[in-house]
Amino acid sequence: MILRKIYLTTFITAIVSPLVSCDREGLDVLDVEVPQGYELSAGTSTIFLNSSKAFDTQADWVTGANSTRFFRGDKLYDDMRTSSNGYGGGLGPVYAGYSCGSCHSNAGRTKPALWADGGSGSYGFSAMLVYVTRKNGAFFKDYGRVLHDQAIYGVKPEGKLKVDWHYESFTFPDGEPYELAYPTYTITDWYAEEISPDDLFCTVRIPLRHVGMGQMMALDPAEIEALAARSNYPEFGISGRCNYVTERGVKCLGVSGNKAQHADLTVELGFSSDMGVTNSRYPEEICEGQIQMSQGSMMGLLYDKLDVSTEEMENVDLYMQSLGVPARRNVDDPQVKRGEQMFYEAKCHLCHVTTLHTRPRGSTLLNGTQLPWLGNQTIHPYSDYLLHDMGSEIMGVGLNDNYVSGLAQGNEWRTTPLWGIGLQEKVNGHTYFLHDGRARNFIEAIMWHGGEGEASKNLFKKMSRDDREALVAFLKSL
Repeated sequence: MILRKIYLTTFITAIVSPLVSCDREGLDVLDVEVPQGYELSAGTSTIFLNSSKAFDTQADWVTGANSTRFFRGDKLYDDMRTSSNGYGGGLGPVYAGYSCGSCHSNAGRTKPALWADGGSGSYGFSAMLVYVTRKNGAFFKDYGRVLHDQAIYGVKPEGKLKVDWHYESFTFPDGEPYELAYPTYTITDWYAEEISPDDLFCTVRIPLRHVGMGQMMALDPAEIEALAARSNYPEFGISGRCNYVTERGVKCLGVSGNKAQHADLTVELGFSSDMGVTNSRYPEEICEGQIQMSQGSMMGLLYDKLDVSTEEMENVDLYMQSLGVPARRNVDDPQVKRGEQMFYEAKCHLCHVTTLHTRPRGSTLLNGTQLPWLGNQTIHPYSDYLLHDMGSEIMGVGLNDNYVSGLAQGNEWRTTPLWGIGLQEKVNGHTYFLHDGRARNFIEAIMWHGGEGEASKNLFKKMSRDDREALVAFLKSL
């Protein structure tokens, strides 16, 4: 057993019962026992993999009938859907990806086409979603909330995205240079009347990592709401708040998505909006009323039955919630330990909260199946799952995308859970971060923090190069 010191604010619970003493800056010092040099990121769902399958492996508690359903869900998640009317069909007529796995390769973040292709990709997916609204927030009648940039053979996509990257160079106080890039978007090849840029807001989202989905769905809402009530740090300009959404006729706490705009994992919405696959919750084609419907009919498509069953969707839900969470690595490395200290010195932990808990009964899947194995767990997601203003002042653009989701305004984003972030390059071959992939590495992701993240960014900025590199090494250990 190895003893380490972790600086925590008073409302965060330790992994084990610690001996508390007082250290510098009035923070508590907790001596925490770390079994075998690892931190158990997700309790009984922690797995010890350091490979491309680190996000895509079932937790040890998944056995028997659940294991069978897990692999059925995994298959449906990864299998390429087609435009045929038979089993595994239902794709399109317009879509954004041909399977869950096309955008979430190995349950991670498929490398988006934004950098490689300069916008919409080929081969049937772009690994991104393009949201479009009027500048007053209303949707366009002929397009809905998502611009579907892919279509089956013989059918016209709704439009194509083109991205232009702009670059600006900066230096840290010690003279080390860094660069930030930001995108401007243009939509071409509209299937219908072209929308004037003067009346268009366009925002792009690259896929999220599907790490810790079950733990997120099993979170104790009271703890998140208590964090919102306590997460007011005026000295650092931080004040997180909850997003509340109404789904299935019930108003509840949002935790899922870039802006905590969903209360579930949106399995049915993903099948419908991303792939054009109808289901019991979304029985209409996403291009209902558009010319693509008649184009699809000419290709022999039938629209008289649902493409995927509720049971099948719940298998995907089970698969996602049963995935293991990779344990931390290199926790005894001196540079990683130093970086963890820097993480707290920069006050990153005030939003990227280290420790949360799941409710006693675990989570409930979309068709009512319960997963009690996810209950009563101490987890370390490095997120408070709250909304924070991330600012709009950086290079005049910041992270404000002008897209309102529930109570979340354009400049507000859910704190990204950091568990698994250090393995993204190994799982998916890239280090594009933030909602639209504009950050090409950890340094850029940190330096894009504005608004409530400004204080932490400035503290990081003032660190020595060695300490900045140590903090990045710590992030890579998560």
